[in-house]
This record gives sequence, C-alpha cells and structure tokens, in this order.
Amino acid sequence: MGDRYTGYQRLEFDYPEPRILRISFNRPERYNALDAIGHTEITYVWREVDADPDIDCVILTGKGKAFSAGGDFDMIEDIIDDFDTRAKTWKEARDLVYNIINCGKPIISAINGPAVGAGLVAGLMADISIVAESVSLTDGHTRLGVAAGDHAAIIWPLLCGMAKAKYYLLTCDRLSGTEAERIGLVSLCVKDDELEDKALEVARKLSNGAQNAIRWTKYSLNNWLRMAGPTFDTSTALEMLGFTSGEAREGVTALKEKRDPNFAKGSPL
Repeated sequence: MGDRYTGYQRLEFDYPEPRILRISFNRPERYNALDAIGHTEITYVWREVDADPDIDCVILTGKGKAFSAGGDFDMIEDIIDDFDTRAKTWKEARDLVYNIINCGKPIISAINGPAVGAGLVAGLMADISIVAESVSLTDGHTRLGVAAGDHAAIIWPLLCGMAKAKYYLLTCDRLSGTEAERIGLVSLCVKDDELEDKALEVARKLSNGAQNAIRWTKYSLNNWLRMAGPTFDTSTALEMLGFTSGEAREGVTALKEKRDPNFAKGSPL
C-alpha cells in the first residue's frame, strides 16, 4: 500500500482484489460518526485516490453496523459555537462533493447501515450506490434546524426528481433501501448478506473494463453536477448560516435528548 494511505485515523484501507481499493469508515463504536478528523479525512482522501496509479476502482463502506452516522455532537456544537469552525466546515463540505465529482476513478458505495451527514454525501455522490435492504436513509438537515446543504441540492433532484427530493428533504422522512432504489435515489438494493459480494462484483467489472472509456464517461456525466455548482454552493452557505440560529441549537439539543424538536413558530423570511 505504500505511504499514500498511512496516517489516517478514521478510515481503514484494504485491497479485496488487485487494483480495487476498499475504504471503510472505521469508528464502529460510534456508528462511524464523523468528528472533525474524520470529516477532513473523507473530504480529501479522494485526491489521493485520483492520483493513485495502482487502483482502478474504489469501494466505500462502513465497519460494524453503520455506514456513517454523520457528524458527532461535539463537531456539530463546535460548528454552532465557533465562526472559524463553521467556515472550515463550509469549505470542507464543498470540497467533499467536488473532490468526489472530480475523482477520475469510479466509486462504489456499499451502504451497510445508517448513513447521515457527510457519510450520506459520500454514499449518494458515489458513481454507483448499492444499499442493503434493511437500511433506512434520511437526510435529516431540517430536523436539525438547518437547510439541506451538504449534497442535497446538487444531486437529489437529478437522482429521484424534484417532487421526491422536496418531499424527503423538507420532511426528513426515512426511506427504506427498497424505496430508495424504487425512486432512483440509489443504484441498487440487495439483500443484506449479498451487499459485500455485489459491491465487489461491480468493482471487478469496472476494474476489468476500458479505463479511459469509463473515466471519461464519468467525467462527462458529472458535467450535469458541475452545472449545478452555484445551486449547491448556495445550499451549503445557507446550511452554515442556519447553524447560527436558535433552530440549530434546539435541533441538536433535541437529538441529544432523543425527543422531537420544539422549533419557534414563524419566520422573518
């Protein structure tokens, strides 16, 4: 593996087969929730992947029972309390999406459990997303009291259409793996015990394919996402603005207390 992937603290790397790299969120005791270290690592690892001449395809998954449970409470509270943290997180949120878009290697996500926040970003921004039947997905931003930023505005309408995107992003209702596949939010839904094998099967097919043709096809298709860049940049900025509000403080408190949030009625907008 060399030195390229050494020094990571929240991600684990292995090669299930030659020229196929598997990246695993590796904080199973916290359901792979991302702290500041993990958020930075999942943002910038894609630049290493893009530059790696020894791999043709990537599988992204989670260790244990979760894919990634999003940002941990300490990280969210730091975003709320500190401007510099908020600004850094905004930059990383943008870089995460654009780094995945611009990574030349095809990325497969094997979503094996709860996927929230930056974990859901990576899972749905992957070129091919495969979800286990038992998994339920939710964006969760408006329940937290902030605008649906991260990745929602750039890709949900393309994947599942504006009507479904608005419904699930505004309500934060959960989608089963089966329903996520039915509406086009993910590429495939498979039985839980078939997820790992299916991801490897698809990775093997891509790794054995014509690399220039596959990478140029990805590049061309991702121009749809690049065109939506200004919309996405606005959504992440509004998400960060929301972290300065009382709604975000109530949202994170409700999550910690495992209750429904009690948001104030009305808005000056």
